[in-house]
Amino acid sequence: MKSLKIFAATLLLTGTTAFAQEKVDNTLSRKPTFGVKGGVNFATVTGGDFDSPDSRTSFHAGALAEFPLADIFSLQVEALYSGQGYKADFSGSDGDKAEFQLDYINVPVLAKFYIVKGLSIEAGPQFSFLVHEEFDFNPNSGNGDIDLNNTDLDAENFEFGVAGGLTFQTEFGLFASGRYNYGFTEIFRKTEGLDDIHNSVFQISVGYKF
Repeated sequence: MKSLKIFAATLLLTGTTAFAQEKVDNTLSRKPTFGVKGGVNFATVTGGDFDSPDSRTSFHAGALAEFPLADIFSLQVEALYSGQGYKADFSGSDGDKAEFQLDYINVPVLAKFYIVKGLSIEAGPQFSFLVHEEFDFNPNSGNGDIDLNNTDLDAENFEFGVAGGLTFQTEFGLFASGRYNYGFTEIFRKTEGLDDIHNSVFQISVGYKF
């Protein structure tokens, strides 16, 4: 009987210790984390009179910070340089092409929900600040760059949009994600004849959290 009591006490002590250690581990894991990321953009525009323009393949890169608020929920803020825009072919010409480059600093503020360990779904508003706009005629030739600042074809300097996607993160801090961004703000709101045109971007990223 005495042996049974000692065995039960040992089990209780072991369970209590394991529970306490788990609580400590959870507390430590809920600290803010910081990281870097980068990847490829497949960017185009939607709306208006555009007839399914080709996507501009570019890149994005920047930094992020994740702030845990609960066991399965956190807030993630990012600052990314993002190359966006679109490409177009001129019908009836000798293979002439044009690329409209719209480069932004994107600041998404995302709510992250962890579905299972390492896998999260994320969504939230995105605030974008235009830093460069350029029109390239036959971009592969390198001779058709036209700076569109202070011209009639001038994009909005600020865009409000939404971003959402999935991220898978390993225990070592490496992660990969897929995301879609849509801009609610009309790109050429002040330009006559270019109404209701919006940014539409798919992103594939890899990164590392410290």
